[in-house]
Amino acid sequence: MYKSFSMELAGRTLTVDIGRVAKQANGAAFMHYGDTVVLSTATASDKPREGIDFFPLSVEYEEKLYAVGKIPGGFNKREGKASENAILTSRVIDRPMRPLFPKDYRNDVTLNNLVMSVDQDCSPELTAMLGSAIATAISDIPFDGPCATTQVGLVDGEFVINPTQAQKQVSDMALTVASTREKVIMIEAGANEVAEQTMIDAIFKAHEVNQKVIEFIDTIVAECGKEKHTYTSCAVPAELFEAMKEIVTPEEMEVAVFTDDKQTREENIRQITAKLEEAFAENEEWLAVLGEAVYQYQKKTVRKMILKDHKRPDGRGMTEIRPLAAEIDLLPRVHGSGMFTRGQTQILNVCTLAPLSERQKLDGIDDMEKSKRYMHHYNFPSYSVGETKPSRGPGRREIGHGALAERALIPVLPSEEEFPYAIRTVSETMESNGSTSQASICSSSLSLMAAGVPIKSAVAGISCGLVTGDTDDDYVVLTDIQGLEDFFGDMDFKVGGTHKGITAIQMDIKIHGLTRPIIEEAIAKTREARIYILDEVMAPVISEAREDVGKYAPKIEQISIPPTKIGDVVGKQGSVINKIIEQTGVKIDISEEGNVAVCGTDREMIEKAIGIIKSIVTDIEAGQIITGKVVRIMNFGAFVELAPKKDGMVHISKLSDKRVAKVEDVVNIGDEVTVKVIEVDKMGRINLSMKPGDLNPAPEKKEETAE
Repeated sequence: MYKSFSMELAGRTLTVDIGRVAKQANGAAFMHYGDTVVLSTATASDKPREGIDFFPLSVEYEEKLYAVGKIPGGFNKREGKASENAILTSRVIDRPMRPLFPKDYRNDVTLNNLVMSVDQDCSPELTAMLGSAIATAISDIPFDGPCATTQVGLVDGEFVINPTQAQKQVSDMALTVASTREKVIMIEAGANEVAEQTMIDAIFKAHEVNQKVIEFIDTIVAECGKEKHTYTSCAVPAELFEAMKEIVTPEEMEVAVFTDDKQTREENIRQITAKLEEAFAENEEWLAVLGEAVYQYQKKTVRKMILKDHKRPDGRGMTEIRPLAAEIDLLPRVHGSGMFTRGQTQILNVCTLAPLSERQKLDGIDDMEKSKRYMHHYNFPSYSVGETKPSRGPGRREIGHGALAERALIPVLPSEEEFPYAIRTVSETMESNGSTSQASICSSSLSLMAAGVPIKSAVAGISCGLVTGDTDDDYVVLTDIQGLEDFFGDMDFKVGGTHKGITAIQMDIKIHGLTRPIIEEAIAKTREARIYILDEVMAPVISEAREDVGKYAPKIEQISIPPTKIGDVVGKQGSVINKIIEQTGVKIDISEEGNVAVCGTDREMIEKAIGIIKSIVTDIEAGQIITGKVVRIMNFGAFVELAPKKDGMVHISKLSDKRVAKVEDVVNIGDEVTVKVIEVDKMGRINLSMKPGDLNPAPEKKEETAE
């Protein structure tokens, strides 16, 4: 027997069925939002996983193409690896929920979301976010929830809750906010340079809606919730901490971590760890958790230094940014390159331009996007953090960082009509010590301008951190956090934007939410730092896009032709267009609307190809002067190709002002000649002349008049 619960959410009905399917999972919610259906389940292992020092949470978001009435392409005819959208959705579900599990919990937990039916006006991503929270809340898995999630759009200056597909297409904001009963716990946003205060108001508008959803979840838990199971705590024994302090005093630990050089600090901690291992060599139980104990000791030391003493590990002030540097044109043959350095974080970004036909095709359950012309990819090799491991391709973190930078830059890109190129930027992490995703935004902006992409404004990104005390008003917000402050702090608040406003936000936290004053302070501090980076670091290097694309970048010219003439340009089985490509070495793309893009590295050849295309689509009329090629010679004259499939004849009497005995005395096959169209007869035959008098008629004499 199952129970069904419903509420109205943004004008649509949200229904949750409990006990209808997947009864063997620890918790299962069969979610219906409009006609969108998602099965969300939460399962946990009976025992903790041995030998780990982290909470093993796995979040899956499975897009089934049957949900939108599609059969997967390819030979296999079944879904393959997760799409980028599925990976990003999994990360958005993970981020608000992970902090709500016990910190000493080591049982494997999997949150699975199976998308089974999609109503494009009722977001399956949002439905899965709510479903995961409900499935976990009603399960017997320890969880300090519930939490709820709301999406907010900005249409014509008004906030829209959980916008429909049509509203998303015209929205200036795509904001997702997760909350607990008291606080905001996750923020994810893309925006068209939205003002900071507008963004803050939108965040707390979503927070209000989340409270209504949490009340709804509470009613479900009250009727269907299971008692939370007990578990084996993996917390470090208190007596181990006391023993460690006798061997390594808090003052010694403070000296070890108080340095701006990551390698020096890591070596200091290695020596401390070796000293403790030697001291506890006889205690196997303590040795098993010593790594976690040293981590916790560092964490307590760093947090105390920041919160109580207002001292950062590298000696900076609370709002001080690490040393900054910007460069462009590092790589000679690429279309554009830019490098941005912030302390020991360094990103080299490379921009590549290509015809629009090279845009990425998307195949998924979202009907809004079939392709994208801007692609940002982020790579994080092991050498960037002084480690060694084989490269296995991008993981979820890399895909997430690339998507964040992509989202930050899309609002400033020129339209396809202004700049008819597909654009790819690749961020290569040279060195990492905190917030490489925000350095990627800065370096991408540099490389785009260096490549000649006419972006509306430069974009910069910066991250703020947080250390909290025992009360809501006991906290410190840190500008430009390094890796250590990220690991041991409570927040990584990333904001990208321009002078005008915000283009992207991503907030990760490790505590049970943020108050409004913290969020307002973090947004204000990121703006201050962002403007400094734009004006003082990036602008002196390059402040606007170059006037033209680089020497090695493809040049693209666009013309429009009547759609009825597309067949003439393409020819039977591509014969005409392929001949133009062979003659000029260009690439030609033609849309159904008749927009023709001609791409090549030689502008002369581009103009030649455009001239040929124009000659094909332009009707030949008497009086025109055209350059063509002699393709056939007869006794009575020569045939000149004026355009593909368009020949005209120069009669022997029209080859010269003088008498011509033999056609070959004047022209041969393959010669390029300039001719004038004398007549197009009723049969469509084109008669031409090469007579100098026809090509260059004498100016008419004006009659003299007596004064």
